[in-house]
Amino acid sequence: MRVLCIGDVIGRPGRRAVAGLVPGLRSELSLDIVVANGENAAAGRGLTYKTAKEIFDGGVDVITSGNHIWDDKEIIQHLDSDLPILRPANYPPGVPGRGICSFGGLTVLNLMGRTFMYEIDDPFRTADRLLEGVPQGSPVIVDMHAEATSEKIAMGWYLDGRVSAVVGTHTHVPTADERMLPKGTAFVSDLGMCGPRDSIIGVEPEPVIRKFLTGMPARFKVEEQAKVVQFNSVLVDIDESTGSARSIERVDREWMVDGQQG
Repeated sequence: MRVLCIGDVIGRPGRRAVAGLVPGLRSELSLDIVVANGENAAAGRGLTYKTAKEIFDGGVDVITSGNHIWDDKEIIQHLDSDLPILRPANYPPGVPGRGICSFGGLTVLNLMGRTFMYEIDDPFRTADRLLEGVPQGSPVIVDMHAEATSEKIAMGWYLDGRVSAVVGTHTHVPTADERMLPKGTAFVSDLGMCGPRDSIIGVEPEPVIRKFLTGMPARFKVEEQAKVVQFNSVLVDIDESTGSARSIERVDREWMVDGQQG
């Protein structure tokens, strides 16, 4: 099983790049399943039904998320539907939506870290509980949405041998530490993003710089004028008979706004 995991999709530029690149990548890389983090797909914060449909129509099979899934309330009514949209599984009981689903023989589990983020339930014990319901040796991908690199690495080692891959999201900055852990789990600290290259993690630079200089609140907007969209992802090859990963490799592209691929 060959699974492509795409970093946070940022606004309209990110959605357009998904639609422009994923169909070709499915053929080029012989992909079976595509997973993307969509929590920033609607104008840079949140997800809507319309933007989710655009991502699905672009070739993505499962959308994961994180703390920004609640930023556009319109999506909440759809989180309990049959749509393969996940929110972090370690939100407390009673919260809309689910944090785990199965698609095409692959289980996708969405977790969120707590370091420098909201104090929600323990993601490590949540993973233990949910994995009890997954047949041993079956393919499992975990999106660990977290701020702290150490927390993401800790989750990778904690789940080594129990899942096929742990891939980090949230920082929008791709890391170069993709590797196979000793017991057969593929790992990378952060996938990166699918968003404007000439930006600050997807948004216009000027308001971000001004906030750093003044400490005053600033309204951040997706950098819509960028001519190049960076597309960050990893390809995980999984042995379906054991659930162990065979390999992990970065798949990074540049998508020109005029439709050309770099």
